[in-house]
Amino acid sequence: MAKLHFHFSTMNAGKSTLLLQAAHNYHEGGMQTYLLTARFDNRAGEGRIASRIGIGSPADTFDGESDLYAMIAARLDTGPCACVFLDEAQFLSREQVWQLARAVDDLHVPVMAYGLRVDFRGELFPGSAALLALADEMREVRTICHCGKKATMVVRKGPDGRALRDGEQVQIGGNETYVSLCRKHWREAVGDA
Repeated sequence: MAKLHFHFSTMNAGKSTLLLQAAHNYHEGGMQTYLLTARFDNRAGEGRIASRIGIGSPADTFDGESDLYAMIAARLDTGPCACVFLDEAQFLSREQVWQLARAVDDLHVPVMAYGLRVDFRGELFPGSAALLALADEMREVRTICHCGKKATMVVRKGPDGRALRDGEQVQIGGNETYVSLCRKHWREAVGDA
């Protein structure tokens, strides 16, 4: 039975690594997959999902205008596909999450979406909020704060290295820009006494 899965975490938890490993497992079993990632996050190159540990794979890209149901249907028209893997799921719109749900329900293909749950302000991304509402299965990918507690929040560092409290929700970056923290240390970093 096909399901919509949402694997979520903070920055630097290994979500892309897990996605690539799961896709590899399908390939090892002789099954084909379909990989998707956000078009504007091209840190690893255009149309590529990559992990900080050095593994990567080509992927089709989506943006805010993409019809994911149509993209998945077109991929299925080319031959068997055992699973759809989507990275950077936080960048999906609510309608795109519904498109994924329809692909699961009507095209009978499992979809594994991987993304951030909250932004640097502690607010849900629209795509993540929709996935939390619609996903059949959810899994938190855990990472730790510098204190050893589970990291559930992320701060965005400014040019001076201090945590920012305001700004655009989306800014592409890695370890140079974002730090995952537990709620207590996030509150300290953003000055919430």
